[in-house]
Amino acid sequence: MKKKSTVKLYNGDCLKELRHVEDNSIDLIITSPPYADQRKNIYGGTHADKYVEWFLPISAELLRVLKPTGSFVLNIKERVIDGERHTYVMELIIAMKKQGWLFTEEYIWHKKNCYPGKWPNRFRDAWERCIHFTKEKKFSMYQEEVRVPMGDWKNSRLKMLSQTDKIRDESKVGSGFGKKIENWVGRELAYPTNVLHLATECSNRSHAAAFPDSLPEWFIKLFTQSGDVVLDPFSGSGTSIRVSRNMNRNAIGIELLNEYCQLTANELGLTKRKLKSGVIYE
Repeated sequence: MKKKSTVKLYNGDCLKELRHVEDNSIDLIITSPPYADQRKNIYGGTHADKYVEWFLPISAELLRVLKPTGSFVLNIKERVIDGERHTYVMELIIAMKKQGWLFTEEYIWHKKNCYPGKWPNRFRDAWERCIHFTKEKKFSMYQEEVRVPMGDWKNSRLKMLSQTDKIRDESKVGSGFGKKIENWVGRELAYPTNVLHLATECSNRSHAAAFPDSLPEWFIKLFTQSGDVVLDPFSGSGTSIRVSRNMNRNAIGIELLNEYCQLTANELGLTKRKLKSGVIYE
């Protein structure tokens, strides 16, 4: 019999509420913090020049609570200031590396149904970063869970193989990547790319920047198993913790605004309980 997953939602500032989370106890952190100078009316906003300084104390706590085998997926995007892209995301990556994080991979979320628009010196944003940080080079990753159909190309490409298709063809630029086409004969599924083609719609429209369910779902499949613990320190309308619970993962969320905590609690059937230091819904 499957053990029922648990949900805990702390109402408060994440830097303070993270003290409730034990060292090395989280399998996956997936979150989208307020971007620089955005959601000012909701969260007050942090200027791009101060963003790294603001985020590093939080990432230090996240480093503490993440398991050595765990992953941290940070959904974030640079914004345009005075006509150019600010570099705060790149600066944050470098600062987090110095803090002890490994900059393991970068996934691109292609928002395939982004809204049209017109700007004088650029085109509409159709993608966001999902930056993958880890504590160790060896970490939990379940690639089989996110395989995709091979596609119709295999019918013609794999029908007649040349001699070079039957040996491993190493990258000519020394990247370490290579391919052996013969390996894919008879297979229906392949590993995906690091570009996620996902729509922006989500079932919870109560928050200004809610995840689509498919985004956390994909990373939860990739980096966790049933019974693992998923943390979202900027829970918002609770998409990550709701998806985690539905996938039989234990979930911990932290959200500053009481109204969003109440919305999430109502949706998930959580009960409010007062702590000495604040409020928790579980």
